[in-house]
Amino acid sequence: MRKPAGAEGFDPELLARIADALERLAPPPAAAPDFSAADAFIWHPEGAKVTPVARVNRVDMTLLKGIERVRDLLRENTERFARGFPANNALLWGARGMGKSSLVKATHATVNAGLGPKAGTLKLVEIHREDIEGLPELMALLRRATERFIVFCDDLSFDAADTSYKSLKAVLEGGIEGRPENVILYATSNRRHLMAREMVENERSTAINPGEAVEEKVSLSDRFGLWLGFHRCSQDEYLAMVEGYVSHFAIPADREAVRREALEWAATRGARSGRVAWQYVQDLAGRLSVKLTTGAAGTP
Repeated sequence: MRKPAGAEGFDPELLARIADALERLAPPPAAAPDFSAADAFIWHPEGAKVTPVARVNRVDMTLLKGIERVRDLLRENTERFARGFPANNALLWGARGMGKSSLVKATHATVNAGLGPKAGTLKLVEIHREDIEGLPELMALLRRATERFIVFCDDLSFDAADTSYKSLKAVLEGGIEGRPENVILYATSNRRHLMAREMVENERSTAINPGEAVEEKVSLSDRFGLWLGFHRCSQDEYLAMVEGYVSHFAIPADREAVRREALEWAATRGARSGRVAWQYVQDLAGRLSVKLTTGAAGTP
């Protein structure tokens, strides 16, 4: 009997073993994330997965002093988004240590708790600055979910020769799909335009059309509809932050002594901010053997 064409020399058992080996080498399909596992997650581009955060390091909203106006604006924007109404991506920019990232995390917790029957359906997903190029992949993952998400990038900025900002631009407003309806982006930065001044000036001096080159980079921050500026605090605001922490944690200390020490502490660091206030309170609590409960407050 004539064998089928091309059948000579093929061992069915060998072919089966090769197929099994290739099956083992192929990565298993990624399981759909269980967003009910936590209220906050961290994006890992390796494996395209999000991992739950069991305990978020955040401060209570009432402890954020000197930023009442931006606090209210961000909370109102977040509440609209959480309830399914139009809202803007937000860029929180300005002075270091004034509570930009703390405000994002506190706002998420406050709004989430106030959703009534839908409490817990607003999720916070942090993406690290170095993983921004994986942002489109994260958007594709979140688009399929039923929950609503704040994608949060802390300390976002770009330097010369860094092209990953283009991924962020595409997600913010560009691209065929655009930003998923159930996702909003919040970012913090010390820079208003997310680019270093020397980076912009270098574009002006080397580009064939300097205006267009600068416009491409500066326009990135324009794609955030809500800009919230954080400025250095006054002495009274700084002392109010310190006194707020001391009262919250019931630290037994003389008020005048605390004010005097807090001012000296700020003077040695050459700055007044929420972060400096918290560092002083940590020192004070340590000297007085008072424990500060983690989770109730964290670093601003």
